[in-house]
Amino acid sequence: MTGGPTLHPASPHPAPPPPRRAGADRLIALFLFGVVAFNPPLLRVFGAGDTLFGLPLLYVYALGVWGGVIALSAVLLERGGR
Repeated sequence: MTGGPTLHPASPHPAPPPPRRAGADRLIALFLFGVVAFNPPLLRVFGAGDTLFGLPLLYVYALGVWGGVIALSAVLLERGGR
């Protein structure tokens, strides 16, 4: 018996990649929703000059979507992909 390292034959099949968590997919979908929601053509629809309770509709839309994206990302990150 020698004191050298033992050589093992290489595995014929590489190890499969680790599965992605569902939380990562949901965060990607939330990011894409935010990109679409703040797309300039969609913002022009809400920037027509209408008001809601005396506030410009564009401000209500932008702050509502922004707050919603932050709240949903907090929920998704706290759940940890469960």
